[in-house]
Parts: sequence; C-alpha cells; structure tokens
Amino acid sequence: MDIKKQLYLAGIVPVIKIDDAANAVPLAEALRRGGLNCAEVTFRTAAAAEAIKNITEAFPDMLVGAGTVLTNEQVDTAVAAGAQFIVSPGFNPETVKYCISKNIPILPGCSTCGEMEQAMALGLDTVKFFPAEAAGGVTYLKSVSAPYKQLKFMPTGGIDKTNIMNYLSLPNVVACGGSFMVKDEFIKNGDFEKITALTKDAVLTMLGLSIVHVGINSENEAEAKVTVEALCKLFGLLPDVHKSATFAGKLFEVMHTPFRGTHGHVAIGTNNPDRARAYLEGLGFEFDESSATYADNGRLKVCYLKNEIGGFAFHLLQK
Repeated sequence: MDIKKQLYLAGIVPVIKIDDAANAVPLAEALRRGGLNCAEVTFRTAAAAEAIKNITEAFPDMLVGAGTVLTNEQVDTAVAAGAQFIVSPGFNPETVKYCISKNIPILPGCSTCGEMEQAMALGLDTVKFFPAEAAGGVTYLKSVSAPYKQLKFMPTGGIDKTNIMNYLSLPNVVACGGSFMVKDEFIKNGDFEKITALTKDAVLTMLGLSIVHVGINSENEAEAKVTVEALCKLFGLLPDVHKSATFAGKLFEVMHTPFRGTHGHVAIGTNNPDRARAYLEGLGFEFDESSATYADNGRLKVCYLKNEIGGFAFHLLQK
C-alpha cells in the first residue's frame, strides 16, 4: 500500500516533538491504543532520529514520517532512522528534487498558488498545507480546489478536534496533521493514558460511527407487514415500502424475505467507510470483501463484517 493511501486511511497524523527518545516507544504505544498507527516525528529536537529509529524498530507496521525536514542531510538521517516519508514546513525545491531522485515520498509545505504549481511541475500530487488556519483554512482550500483539481492536501497548523472535520470533509484533503493529542507537556510528564484518550476521542470524532437503522428478517412479505405495522404504531412512524423491504420510518428496515444475519442486520453509519474499515480491522474485526460496494471514485460505500454479532450482521454505510 502506498504512503498516500496509508495517510488517507489514517485520516489524522499526530505531529510529535520528542525531546527524550526514551519516550518514543511509550508514545507510539499510546497512539496505537487510541486507534492511530502513524506519526510524524519533527526534526525540531536532537532526539528526532533516535525516536524514529526506536518507534520503527518496535513497531515495523507503523507508518512513521519525519517532519520539519529542512535539508538534504536531514532527509538522509531521517530515512536511515526508518522514516517512510518526509514532510517540510515550506517548499524547498532542492529538498523536493532530492527526495524525488531518491524515490522518497515527500509532502512539502505549500500555502500559495505559486508553491502549489511548483510542486505539480515536479510531479507531486499531494502536499502539506501549512500553516493551515493562519493561511486561510477551509475557505482557502475550497478556493484552490477548482484550479488545482488534481492536487491533494494534508493541512497542518491550528487544527484540533473542534475543526478537524471541516477539513476532512473536503474532497481535496487526504489527511490532517495535528499535535492536539500529543502536546509537549503530556509527553514530558509521561501522561500516555491522556494521549490515548485524546487520540481515541479524535479518531471516533473523525469516523462518526452511529447506528443508522436496524434490519429485521421476515419469512415473507405478509410477516414483514405485520412487523412494520407494529413498529410504526409503537414509535409513531410511517411505513415506506420498497421492493425488498419496508422501512418503519428510518429506524427499521423490515426485510420481505430472509436476508443477511440470523435475525437481521445493523447499519453502522460513518463519515468515511474506508477509514472506519481500517480502524475496525486494527481492532481485529474482519470484513467480507464480497459484500463491498464502491463509488465511482473508488471509495467504499458499503461492506459487511465477516462474522455476526448476537445473530445480527453488521455493515458500514456512508452517511
């Protein structure tokens, strides 16, 4: 899987500054427990390279990049330590060309149309948008989406739980960088449980998991009609008849014949089925790929869990 795909599935990239490399592995563990298996370690401290090395050796499957990379020498140091991608705060043509020549993924910082065009001229299709909030934020990214349709962004700077979904809802945003769950004082004080809690909260905010409707199996259409009438009476809902099922309001989908699940199914709405699937797979859930349907742009729309829970099949659904 390429780096851009991994960044997209993660959705949130913790931007961390580590003063003591001994904190690197506990910090990575905290992020993973919270649901994020990626990090950008900034080269703003002397411990950056050692921290990257410690994390990548402890967790070979973790996506780790090097941030605030300003020189070709830092690129070499970061990659030697195990960094899989490079992030720079600004657009330095020499550093970008160097990374391209070495086949190293790089997301240079771009905040002007001129920098974006320079990046595209060098063959890049994904860049960092920094400093995001100060440079115009969501409004700016919406404005450049028309002339630069092929360019994707990883906004960083001033992003937290309160505004992250404003960015992630944009089609030209691949992921967001943020340090709000990995603040310096948390790391220095060894408050890794706090980091885990904030990370999990951010991930769940991003995914927006919720029950959209419950499906109930019936042996035949007559049985389904009786069930729908009872549910409509119980909750004050109106019936909505479809070819294979009748809805009681929007809460219940009563199947006209037996369908998935011993008893029925549960639709889990999410802001992004791709990210939700990746997150749940990280928790050990398996999916039935044969049940998956995709949009024209390749994004996942619907996919069922491989196994039932309590006699019900569960599936993800784009909200």
